[in-house]
Amino acid sequence: MKKLSIIVLTFVALFSMGTTATFAQKKSGRKKPVLTKKPVVPKPSVVAKGPKLYTVEETQRFRVRMESTISSKTAKVGDTFTVRTAEPVYSNTGVVVIPTGSTITGKVDEVKAAAKGGKPGTIDVSFIEVKLPNGMKKAMNGSLTELDTDKAKSDAEGTASGDKMKYRKPIFIGGGATGGAILGGVIGGGTGAVVGGIIGGVGGLITETQTKGEEATVKAGTEFGVVLNQKLLLPKFIEVEDQ
Repeated sequence: MKKLSIIVLTFVALFSMGTTATFAQKKSGRKKPVLTKKPVVPKPSVVAKGPKLYTVEETQRFRVRMESTISSKTAKVGDTFTVRTAEPVYSNTGVVVIPTGSTITGKVDEVKAAAKGGKPGTIDVSFIEVKLPNGMKKAMNGSLTELDTDKAKSDAEGTASGDKMKYRKPIFIGGGATGGAILGGVIGGGTGAVVGGIIGGVGGLITETQTKGEEATVKAGTEFGVVLNQKLLLPKFIEVEDQ
């Protein structure tokens, strides 16, 4: 009887120990409640303001100077060349946005070599980009124009109208015994009469008695006009200080 009591007490003790361990294990395995954090609201970004832009209106004309020589004998469609501004270009509020000495890139749009029957060579060009002395570049849409026609105008297709003749598109056209280039107006797509001003101090009318017309050769240093077909938006020009 005494042995039976000892066995029962031992069993009860073991059962109690197991129950306590199981309870402790379950208690320790409880997951802590997850605290929900408030969402972080990003602060509105501050957009840096660029420099104030000034407008150079379409039809604005300015004088440029040829940097290299092009000729209707060797030029090809797509060829590029450069000219430099010979005077500052102002916005419509009188601010200098393109200073003297800025580089403008020109592109050959059409070229015809001189041919028999007195047909002169011609070069049709446009102007596609301006680069300022401080390194800033800006795409542009410009055309060749006269400088001595105060009422010359231009549209998006580059067709200029002047005081005497309308719907003429100025081009470089060969002329004169020295083969110099003059600024001519081509009417109706033909080579027509010369209606522009003389460029570079040389030029002349081409006659049918000539065996072959002169090539259009625009030499380095030649000055002519560029007219804007679309307005330009540029900041006030500021020189880059030397470091």
